[in-house]
Amino acid sequence: MKKLVLFLTIMFMTMSYGQEIKQIPLINVNGEGKVKVTPDQVCISATVETKGNNAKDVKKQNDEKMDAVLKFIKKMNIPTANFKTKQVALNPQYDYEKKKTSYNATQTVEIVVKDLSKYDELMEGLVQQGINRIDRVTFESSKETQLQVEARKLAMKDAKAKAEDYVSVLGQKVGKAFTISDNTQVYHPQPVYAAMRMKEADSMGASNETLAIGEIEITANVSVSFVLE
Repeated sequence: MKKLVLFLTIMFMTMSYGQEIKQIPLINVNGEGKVKVTPDQVCISATVETKGNNAKDVKKQNDEKMDAVLKFIKKMNIPTANFKTKQVALNPQYDYEKKKTSYNATQTVEIVVKDLSKYDELMEGLVQQGINRIDRVTFESSKETQLQVEARKLAMKDAKAKAEDYVSVLGQKVGKAFTISDNTQVYHPQPVYAAMRMKEADSMGASNETLAIGEIEITANVSVSFVLE
């Protein structure tokens, strides 16, 4: 009997609590913040790729080319902390028509160049020392974290301004933020030929000025729900 009374009491309290819950009036808006800045560094991902019929010879040739590449990077006075090997692979490739196995060796190095005046000379030298594939070139700002903070603040201000515009004609006011979602996607601009084979890029004249750096945008996007008062 006591258990039944306790159960009914809990049910009554639950029903009473549910009846007291009121729907909160909200307005949902998106905000965007943008900060433009001139990039002060570039990240280059470059690969040496060697193919052949003998695995040992292919690996040896690939290692020799990468050794020359790394020595050249050091000669360009790039600090050791700003370049590193990202990937090393030696894979067999079987030709079903010829019924022969060949081998493909690759080594990838990632370089962060903080002196953009070295860019053209570095790219030309990488080609000459054995790099035959550029996988990625991205222009960045060393102050990106700080700029992201600024962009997020601008995005929140934009969201609140939009909310105030919408409710101003209704005689209501925008209250506290109820929920906030960060929808930001990081994007770094790349030059048009970043994914091209280096022999193609070299034919364009790597010793000349090849890029107009311009500005990059640090963008933040948020979704905010404000309580209406």
